[in-house]
Amino acid sequence: MIRKRLGSAAALAAGTLAATGLAFAPTAAAVTPLTATITATCSLVGDGEATLTATQTGTAATITVTSTEITTPIALGQDSVTSTLTLVKASGGTTVFSGTKNPAIPAGGGVEVGPLDGTVATGDSLEAFGGSLQLVVFGIPITCNANAPQSPGPFVFE
Repeated sequence: MIRKRLGSAAALAAGTLAATGLAFAPTAAAVTPLTATITATCSLVGDGEATLTATQTGTAATITVTSTEITTPIALGQDSVTSTLTLVKASGGTTVFSGTKNPAIPAGGGVEVGPLDGTVATGDSLEAFGGSLQLVVFGIPITCNANAPQSPGPFVFE
């Protein structure tokens, strides 16, 4: 009887330690790199450097685009920009991220859109060069194109 209790207690203790270890284990980034930089040319809003920040949870992924160099000539209200980011897959084809999320941006302020939602598969390698960012502001389309491959390299999703 004592042996049975000790065995149960040992199993319970081992399970508790294993669960605690999992709870405090560092989480692995599902996408690498987490951020990439591009230099882009945009119709109506100028040229400059932009940062793309990616996240992933399973097959759901988001990308946020920010720039202090690409600016808006007019003030924009929160969630007033419709954005479509098309990235090129290394295996061929494209993946689209879209949404209508943006902070309020003052006239002359840097552009920020996202998080833009998309769907990815394990092993997807996505690059901004060859794709585009389409912004629709007050019904006016604005297109941005990367001038070179993103740095440090394409987003690779797990």
